[in-house]
Amino acid sequence: MKTILLLIMSNIFMTTAWYGHLKYKNSPLWKVVIISWLIAFIEYCFQVPANRIGHTQFSAAQLKTIQEIITLVIFTLFSILYLKEDFKWNYMIGFLLIILAAIFIFKK
Repeated sequence: MKTILLLIMSNIFMTTAWYGHLKYKNSPLWKVVIISWLIAFIEYCFQVPANRIGHTQFSAAQLKTIQEIITLVIFTLFSILYLKEDFKWNYMIGFLLIILAAIFIFKK
């Protein structure tokens, strides 16, 4: 559970670093890059321990899969709540297919 919580925190910062600036398109690009980089540093402070701890019980492929599923959930919430974008039916189908792929990754 510790790994999952760290990955969730990591993804919140990652999504903010990568996409948060889209609401500030008038800001100079160099400022956006620096601020995003600083936010990404915080993301790494959660991501690296999550992978280190998680690798004791998950394979690297499983860790990456968990990361991607969490990323999809966090990104979906971020794009709807923060960026005010619509969530379309084809996004849902695509995300469900990715989740289906994850099921195969965890099959023994």
